[in-house]
Amino acid sequence: MITNSKTGRIATLLMLLSLSLVYCKTSRKATASAPEEKVSAVSYTADILPIMERSCTPCHFPETGKKKLLNTYEATKENIVDIVNRIQLPAEEIKFMPFKSKKTPLSAEEIKLFKDWYNQGMAN
Repeated sequence: MITNSKTGRIATLLMLLSLSLVYCKTSRKATASAPEEKVSAVSYTADILPIMERSCTPCHFPETGKKKLLNTYEATKENIVDIVNRIQLPAEEIKFMPFKSKKTPLSAEEIKLFKDWYNQGMAN
């Protein structure tokens, strides 16, 4: 039986510590085994280019493009950080893209595609 003696207090502390460690270990297992959200592979040609053609023309494509050209895989890849930053800005921000008077903003799903493409290494 545990008493108020020094030995009893130490035993109580050790028991509490043991229970805490067991709890932490089981919590970690539960978290580790939780299913992760699967992210489909994103490619420039299949996923990014159609959005770019719809939302970034005519300003960033040849012929009528008066801004930085983003009509190729290489150009999009080189500028992806700026692209992602600008498509996420609030619509009232001056650097928001696509420019509000020209095209509708990208959907959350489309923005996620750009982020996933970047995070996956920007496959063509």
